[in-house]
Amino acid sequence: MAGALQSVATVPELRKRITFTLFMLAVYRAGVQIPTTGINGEALAAFFEKNAGTLFGMFNMFSGGALENFSIFALGIMPYISASIIFQLLTVVVPHLEALKKEGEAGRRKITQYTRYATVGLSIIQSTMISIGLEGMAAPVGNEMIVIDPGWAFRLMTILTLTSGTAFLMWLGEQVTERGIGNGISLIIFAGIVARLPAAIVNTFKMFSTGEMTLIFLPILLVMMVGVIGIIIFFETAQRRIPIQYAKRMVGRQMYGGQRSHLPLKINISGVIPPIFASSIMMFPATIGGFIQVDWIQRASSLLAWGSPLHTLLFVGMIVFFCFFYTAVTFNPVDVSENLKKNGGFIPGVRPGKRTAEFIDKVITRLTVIGAIYVSLVCVLPTILIDQLNVPFYFGGTALLIVVGVAIDTLSQIESHSISRNYDGFLKTGRIKGRR
Repeated sequence: MAGALQSVATVPELRKRITFTLFMLAVYRAGVQIPTTGINGEALAAFFEKNAGTLFGMFNMFSGGALENFSIFALGIMPYISASIIFQLLTVVVPHLEALKKEGEAGRRKITQYTRYATVGLSIIQSTMISIGLEGMAAPVGNEMIVIDPGWAFRLMTILTLTSGTAFLMWLGEQVTERGIGNGISLIIFAGIVARLPAAIVNTFKMFSTGEMTLIFLPILLVMMVGVIGIIIFFETAQRRIPIQYAKRMVGRQMYGGQRSHLPLKINISGVIPPIFASSIMMFPATIGGFIQVDWIQRASSLLAWGSPLHTLLFVGMIVFFCFFYTAVTFNPVDVSENLKKNGGFIPGVRPGKRTAEFIDKVITRLTVIGAIYVSLVCVLPTILIDQLNVPFYFGGTALLIVVGVAIDTLSQIESHSISRNYDGFLKTGRIKGRR
């Protein structure tokens, strides 16, 4: 890694891209500290401390604490991610969008434009709901109202501010992707999650000072965290490579083809989408229970509380379901088989066409089973550590998958930029496995 950092310092364009990326992320973190007008900050902080395990807590995590501060970036980049996911799903069922996707770069630009419009629309809807909801909320102690002066003036100002903040973050992420290094949207979420690490460290030291955690347990905790990160890196970079053979063909008097290649299939094709969807759905009962004080709703909310056996069972079931669903939506074995057939490629021992599609589908199904088990274990582990061992385990579940995945992808892009300019500094320490 030291040699890699030295090689980065010697490539001017790469150094410029990294500097631009860090500057944009610094702008984002500065905006998180700018509050929206009309909010009682102390009452809002007390409310979030009580509702840390609800849907608000998850949104606050992805926004890097911006929702807790109710800053201009309170919505974060989640509306853009939601819009992107919606259009990825729509490209499968809407013929017009499917045709645009197959048009190449021009079609992708058109879909991106639609995604931007949808992001603004979702931001307006979410900011409206948040502004109206905050007007009826009060701090759990003292019943001090969160909104200082409720009314349409506050609502319109909140809608304008939060929607503009999300639009700016969307632009900022696109600028990082184009002029910086790595995926800008992913890096914004990454920065928001990592920014809360100091608070987790301080909380850990507080537990040592109060006697809630012994010093002997600290090395065990560190080993467990390193082990979990290592497992995630292994599974995120692991591939099942299906061998591909290309038939020889005569062009004029020259013989072409006969080459060997492979079809790389990741174990976790769906990425972090399944835990995000599952977390959103499972946090709705706790969120509703915080607003509606009805006996049966309160009982149902307590049964589905974060960390309960029923919650864990349903959470794992939803992760498995979304792993298979999203993989089926994003990866079509029939299209892969047809593309191989058109290019003269085939899998040794498997007939082209239908048999090849069935073989690839069988391999994908087995990989998705392994990937679903892996994602479920990573997402359930923080529950066990926090509830059973009383550990302030910060990086867990979806947050840990995002942090490790973004770090791997960013390092891979740095490596690609270095190699493309005939610089072999990264080659001395080896390429990142599975990211070629």
